[in-house]
Amino acid sequence: MERVNTKFASNAKLKIVPRQRNRQLYGLHLKGMSRPPTARFSDRVENYVRYRPGYPAEVLDLMRQECELRPGHVVADVASGTGLFTRLLLENGNSVFAVEPNTEMREMGAHVLEGYKRLISVAGTAEETTLGSASVDFVTAAQAAHWFDLRRTRAEFVRILRPGGWCVLIWNERLTEGTPFLREYEQLLLTYGTDYKEVRHERTTAIIDEFFAPATCQERDFSLTQRFDYEGAAGRLLSSSYVPLEGDGGYAEMMDGLRRIFNEHAKDGMVEFKYMTRVYYGHL
Repeated sequence: MERVNTKFASNAKLKIVPRQRNRQLYGLHLKGMSRPPTARFSDRVENYVRYRPGYPAEVLDLMRQECELRPGHVVADVASGTGLFTRLLLENGNSVFAVEPNTEMREMGAHVLEGYKRLISVAGTAEETTLGSASVDFVTAAQAAHWFDLRRTRAEFVRILRPGGWCVLIWNERLTEGTPFLREYEQLLLTYGTDYKEVRHERTTAIIDEFFAPATCQERDFSLTQRFDYEGAAGRLLSSSYVPLEGDGGYAEMMDGLRRIFNEHAKDGMVEFKYMTRVYYGHL
């Protein structure tokens, strides 16, 4: 199989890259984790909804152009969390099953999106969505698929998708190079993160072609930036499931480190978090 990688631009051309072989596809998320994936964000919901980045509008443009997404399509947004990507789908006019296993995240998502009539909040997992067979036109997962049991998830997505349906997996990949702040922030996570290396999503995106196999997978990349004062930078840090919270060992030292690098690198009282939003899409 081959994966198609492209940059989103009017004159972009498809670039074929060889399929990477001999990698372990399944069970990566089980190794080195201190807590099960479905429980990791229960105590971080408020920071998550306030400080995590959303997703570029170009992602929806891509789905409309390449996957022919229309308002009448039904979407299962799996591991929907607090609804950051769900909101874009609802604003597009889609009916959305927001499937989320974590009670606190699911309830927050239902609360912040309560004004949308086409939202159905579902207690389910990627491996067992509880949705009917051939019930949706799209399955999406934003900032989440690295937590899934990929073998079982693929089978479940195939089951709930209608013939010709699309699977769209999305990650905001925080850049770790490019500015002194980004480099030192990454070092802060490497120093104080509990299982940071084990849960980085790149372990899944590196083998995403095998998830889509035997179909081909296409990729598009978009740029995204967040600007924060110190309070926002602290909230962004504490929204991550792999860092200590107040009362945990290493918390005070980590926050001292954040304050130091913020003071050293802030311009006009702000620092920038930069991301590459990666979108993988195809049939299953």
